[in-house]
This record gives sequence, structure tokens and C-alpha cells, in this order.
Amino acid sequence: MSLKEETDALRKIPLFANLDPAKLKLLAFMSQRLTFEPGHAVFSQGDPGDAAYIVLDGEAVISIDSPKGRIDLAHMGRNEILGEIAILCDVPRTAHVTASADRPLVCLKIEKNDFMGLINEFPSMAVEIMRELARRIVNTNQQLRQAVAAKG
Repeated sequence: MSLKEETDALRKIPLFANLDPAKLKLLAFMSQRLTFEPGHAVFSQGDPGDAAYIVLDGEAVISIDSPKGRIDLAHMGRNEILGEIAILCDVPRTAHVTASADRPLVCLKIEKNDFMGLINEFPSMAVEIMRELARRIVNTNQQLRQAVAAKG
């Protein structure tokens, strides 16, 4: 994938959609393109939050540890961001992220300092992050209600 293709991929992500094209190109240049084989970990729950990941291709499985074992919470695909909670809150990773079992996962890795620099320079990104996190909370609450209803 070329720098132009990576820049175009970043532009499709709501978080980065309003950034100046030159800044997007710089972000793509600063990012590292990584491929995770099927079933391989991107990061694990409890790891330090050192970077966010943008899904370019494939699917990531988000899961957490529980007393009854690992529970899958969500599947994330192309043009979605992973791992932003730990770098925003300066806490350990809140979940496991692995490549789905059926195909490789291709991501752009954005280092924490680069990501935070962009947020400081472009406060509108903070609003988009809040929207994304709120959407995830709503989805998680729905899943919890369904699990409780199914159990009870």
C-alpha cells in the first residue's frame, strides 16, 4: 500500500476526516503498517497503551477476560480505530485485540505521542473521539442488557 493509499484510508475514518490533507499525509508517513496473521494478538488486556491502530483490511476481535474465560465483545473492521482508550486515559489496555481466525489483519500503528500531538493541534478530533467512545458505550450497554435478559 502506498502513502497515498494510506492517506486515503485515514481520510475515511471520521476521527481524521476533517484534518488538512497535508496533516493526513504526515500522519500516514509517521505510522507503521503492520500485518497480523489470523488469530495473532495485536495487544493484550493489561498491556501498556503505546499506540492506536487503524484497520486497513481484515477484522479484529475485541475480547476481555472474565471469571468464566475470555468473552468476545465486538468485531472491528476496515476504517475503525483500535486501542485509543489506553492512550487517551493513560491506563493499561482494557481488552484483548486479535486478528480474526479467517484472514490477516492489516493496520496502521500510530504511536501515542503522534496521536496526542494531533489531538492537541486539532481539538475537533477530541469531539470525534468522544462520539466514537459514546457509540461504543451504547453498544456495550445493549450487549449487557441482552446478556442479562437471556440469563434471567
